[in-house]
Amino acid sequence: MADIKYEIIEKIGQLSESSKGWTKELNLISWSGREPKYDLRDWDSEHNKMGKGVTLTVEELKKLKDVLNEIEL
Repeated sequence: MADIKYEIIEKIGQLSESSKGWTKELNLISWSGREPKYDLRDWDSEHNKMGKGVTLTVEELKKLKDVLNEIEL
C-alpha cells in the first residue's frame, strides 16, 4: 500500500485519549495536496499512524453543527 500524503494545516481540538495514547481529534487536513477538509479520526501520539475517520467540507461541517445543536443531552 502506498504512503498516504497529508499535511495537518490546523489542529482544532482533541475529543478524547485512549489508554494506549491515541487521540481522537478534529483537524483541518490537506490530503495529497488537495484543498484542506475538516477531518475527525484517531491518531497515534506522533501523528504517524491514523485510524479510520471522516472528512467534511465546510458546508458539511456547518450542517453537522446544526444537527448537533438540535440534540438535547
